Amino acid sequence: MGKTVLIVDDSNTMRKIVSRALRQAGIDFDEILEAGDGQEALAVLADNSVDVVLSDINMPNMNGLEFLKAKSEDAAIADIPVVMISTETGADIIDEAKSYGAKGAIKKPFTPDLINETLGALL
Repeated sequence: MGKTVLIVDDSNTMRKIVSRALRQAGIDFDEILEAGDGQEALAVLADNSVDVVLSDINMPNMNGLEFLKAKSEDAAIADIPVVMISTETGADIIDEAKSYGAKGAIKKPFTPDLINETLGALL
């Protein structure tokens, strides 16, 4: 059975690029949901069963780190794995993301192989 992924990025174009990379990686997702920031992502998670979240870090309204923190404080969604996809993948910011529960990070630009390698361990 396929899985559901939530892609969180303020750029519609980047959400489409991530969706295409997921398909090219051959990962079996039945549904790809999207959100434009952390607040939208929390609303999507409240209404949908999601297997994994791919989130940008730099977004308006609620950035990726704020989203991770809020998600970690909600027991109903706290255990959903999150992988950060960002141009900012320095050790400091990734360590902070992991302290809020992120399971890994993918640096932009990325390849379908890197997506597959990173998500394969989580699915």
